[in-house]
Amino acid sequence: MAYDKPIPTPSALTQPFWDGAREGKLMLPRCTNCNRVHWYPRHLCPFCHHDVIEWFEASGQGRLHTYAVQHRAFGGWAKEVPFVTCYIDLNEGDRMMGVLRGVDGKKPESIKIGSLCQIEFDQANEDVHIPFWRVVEEASS
Repeated sequence: MAYDKPIPTPSALTQPFWDGAREGKLMLPRCTNCNRVHWYPRHLCPFCHHDVIEWFEASGQGRLHTYAVQHRAFGGWAKEVPFVTCYIDLNEGDRMMGVLRGVDGKKPESIKIGSLCQIEFDQANEDVHIPFWRVVEEASS
């Protein structure tokens, strides 16, 4: 089935992320001065304002920080409602937003904050693979 959701256009700034995604890897930017990871990609470190950023392969794991159930959507997302969007606290620091799969949006009480999540990628086209998250281990109650 063809990918029917919006497809981002990679830029020179974000190309390392999309190259990694195509290979099934989460690539993150890190400041070479303060060594802090930041998401989303920028030309300057948001913490120390240094202008030399390196990209590295991250673990692709993190913990569910929070989530929201989406009951309305447009385009290709409309047929997936209810679906769950989330913020993931990355193992490497900072936080990333995404879609959480493998959970039931009709039973949000079953989704546990703090659950271990792993990044996965959907192939949107030949060049772009879209990240999403999947719970791999529920948080203990």
